[in-house]
Amino acid sequence: MNDLDTIERIKGALGSRIVEMTNPAPGRIFMTVAVEDLVSVMTNLKRDLGFWYLATISGFDKGDAFQILYHFGLEGGNLNVRTQIPKPAGPDGASADKTAPHLPSICAVIPGAILYERELQDMFGIVVDNIPDPRRVVLPDDWPEQNFPLRKDWKFERPPEVIPGGKK
Repeated sequence: MNDLDTIERIKGALGSRIVEMTNPAPGRIFMTVAVEDLVSVMTNLKRDLGFWYLATISGFDKGDAFQILYHFGLEGGNLNVRTQIPKPAGPDGASADKTAPHLPSICAVIPGAILYERELQDMFGIVVDNIPDPRRVVLPDDWPEQNFPLRKDWKFERPPEVIPGGKK
């Protein structure tokens, strides 16, 4: 099946839930959906269109928003589903859970998404609603709260060096 056939199948199944669809290169299809439609779109992609291989989920801090990309492998190429959530306006980006950016979990549709969703929580501070296991997966348990290494506003502060048996 070529890209145009794949695009037409997707458009036929998802209709108005597609905000934008592009095909910038052979074998590369990009689709944008609203965050409110994310779970239903993923359900249709898997159940009705056979997109069951989620290769990874990645995130990007655009400054005023987070863009989340779901990368599906397909024969001869890939489908990338984008959604975007606004970035909180607080000084630390997420001063309390109610102001943290929220994203619905797709684990009920694609169970293997759990590790990628946990990584989004660790690295961006995005709260993934209804995730089956919200524990940290990338950062250590004693990592400082409200410190999200993949955010543009994150500042690395090197801890003081301690040399055992060294001068005090």
